[in-house]
Amino acid sequence: MAAKFPTSISISTCFCNFFFFLLLCNFFSSSISQQWVRSGYYISRSEIPVSDIASALFTHLICSFAYINSSTFELSINSSELPKFSSFTSTVRRKNNRIITLLSVWAGGDDPAIFESMVGNSSSRQFFINSSIKAARSYGFNGLDLFGFVPSETTNMTNFGTFLDELREGTDSESKTSRKTRLLLTMAGYCQKVFDVSYPIDSISRSLDWLHIIAYDYHLPTKERYIYPHAPLFDPQNTDFCITVYITRGFPANKLVLGLPFHGYAWKLENVNENYVGSPADGPVLTGDGSIGYKIMKSYIRDIGYGTTPVYNSTYVVDIFIKESYWVNFDGPDVIGRKVDYSLEKGLLGYNVFQVSNDADWVLSQAAKEASEGRKRNQTLLPVAIATAALGILLLFGVIFYLRGRRISRGFLGVIKGLIQRSKCGMGSRESLESDTPNLQVFSYATLKAATNNFSAKNKLGEGGFGPVYKEIAVKKLSKNSNQGLEEFKNEVMLTARLQHVNLLRVLGFCTDREEKMLIYEYMPGKSLDFYLFASGTPRYQILASRESFGRTNLKQTPVELLGHLWIIHVMQRLVPPEYVRNGIYSMKYDVYSFGVLLLQIISGKKTNCRYGPSENLNLLEYAYETWISGEGMEFIDPSLVDSASSCKLTRCLQIALLCVQENPMDRLSMLEISSILRNGTSEITSPK
Repeated sequence: MAAKFPTSISISTCFCNFFFFLLLCNFFSSSISQQWVRSGYYISRSEIPVSDIASALFTHLICSFAYINSSTFELSINSSELPKFSSFTSTVRRKNNRIITLLSVWAGGDDPAIFESMVGNSSSRQFFINSSIKAARSYGFNGLDLFGFVPSETTNMTNFGTFLDELREGTDSESKTSRKTRLLLTMAGYCQKVFDVSYPIDSISRSLDWLHIIAYDYHLPTKERYIYPHAPLFDPQNTDFCITVYITRGFPANKLVLGLPFHGYAWKLENVNENYVGSPADGPVLTGDGSIGYKIMKSYIRDIGYGTTPVYNSTYVVDIFIKESYWVNFDGPDVIGRKVDYSLEKGLLGYNVFQVSNDADWVLSQAAKEASEGRKRNQTLLPVAIATAALGILLLFGVIFYLRGRRISRGFLGVIKGLIQRSKCGMGSRESLESDTPNLQVFSYATLKAATNNFSAKNKLGEGGFGPVYKEIAVKKLSKNSNQGLEEFKNEVMLTARLQHVNLLRVLGFCTDREEKMLIYEYMPGKSLDFYLFASGTPRYQILASRESFGRTNLKQTPVELLGHLWIIHVMQRLVPPEYVRNGIYSMKYDVYSFGVLLLQIISGKKTNCRYGPSENLNLLEYAYETWISGEGMEFIDPSLVDSASSCKLTRCLQIALLCVQENPMDRLSMLEISSILRNGTSEITSPK
């Protein structure tokens, strides 16, 4: 029996439901916008009065620091600073009556003995929790914050996780009893390297409302003898790597808040002619530890600059000021805006300023707020987009009902339903990829077909485990016979999209049209690395001496494609460090390991895919280590490179290479250390393990 055309009642019902859906979308969009966090720390000993804070630029302000009494383990506030704490909330609400305030507790930093004693004892934990909740309520704060806790091998992380769970239970219970909104719970988290002792991710994500990342002070002039940005967004050690590690370990991106430093550091150059990143430094300058708030820094630059202005470095995303022996790095308005954009792109919850009193006329806070406003503008379009899509679906089903009422064939309806279902599946996969990789371009199949001359054999560059690679743009196409499928493709797209570096060749986009799975890279023509190492007339040592840059991408266990200034390089599996082979972990020393393998090939003239030693049972790395440990390193060196003047240098290169390929990434040198050692041929270096 043919279906009847919808009655007026059913159509009215559909439109009523549709109108309700629009209201729901608007409400949902508004709720999300209100959740975006623009927070900042105010240090109670700061010279700026609380009343001068431009609280309208923030959604949350954190008053710090309260401390833990070493005897009772209760929360304690210095008597001299108590007036600021007790009036903080009422004062900042004069300019922003919707501001949310939190009370921050110092957990000890490098000396966490009191804090660790507290979390290690059940009754002590309760003393602290009860007193903290009482203090927050008494002084009008809306939440509690923990700052300065650094996990270490001596810290019992199980006790810390229990402490967080009990703190959350305490605030939940107090909220029910007092019938007040539950106190917010937040914590400042330091960046963790892949193999460092980690925070208890499950407990933090379960018990806290968010974690603000201390994304600064990575490199300090009081601790290191070379210049480096203290808060780079990209390039190791960097904030992007830090955020990626947290997310990879299972921490929700929408509970992470990015730390923005309103301070920088001044280094004294050892040589005024060497002022690039990684150059030798002679400690801090201008202040005792080199740290300078943005407000004071502007005055310094004006006084000593004499017309010299800071330069924005897009590689690291930092402002750098150089004048004679002064090398200063900091985050100006452009840098702050870019970092806020990054937090939006990564789906983070917001940003957190350290510290608000360092701002100059609130220009940094204003830049951060303006950058975050883009999120609200985008979200106002969400209900419109959803409503438009819903209206289109409603009209489509109206047409289908009409056609059914006119007794259109079932075959035609089946085709329509099939197309709808297939479109939903395809769009779901593509939209998922696009949301995870917002910086990549989506290419059409027709575009890539034209660029590769219909994927002709003449344009084929080679083939790996994933599939063939074509030019004139470097298009990697999943082989029809490959066992790898959608998951491998998604992983490769998302992982390569995260890799950004001035010397790293980028993935430009992807294509999923016509059920194809293709990656598009930058392309530069040339020959393989093996040609230059083993078959060309150019001595191998000239490759080391070259100033040309080359980048590496497409990192995986199967042969690595290196796309460089002069060549496309195919490197065998042994360029890949063991932590990636075993666990799929991209450590910060991945490039160091690869450099070490290449250095071994250059000085030995040997390939990685052969066996060496008396029994021919050792790979290249094992053979190099055996000759080194037995004091016969010169046997590993290519005799054609050896002369009376170069033997010491070649032995030193062997030692450096072995330090680069050590099993534990933490034992390997950094690229900055390698650069320094190569420049200074007399400095002492450790022995490889």
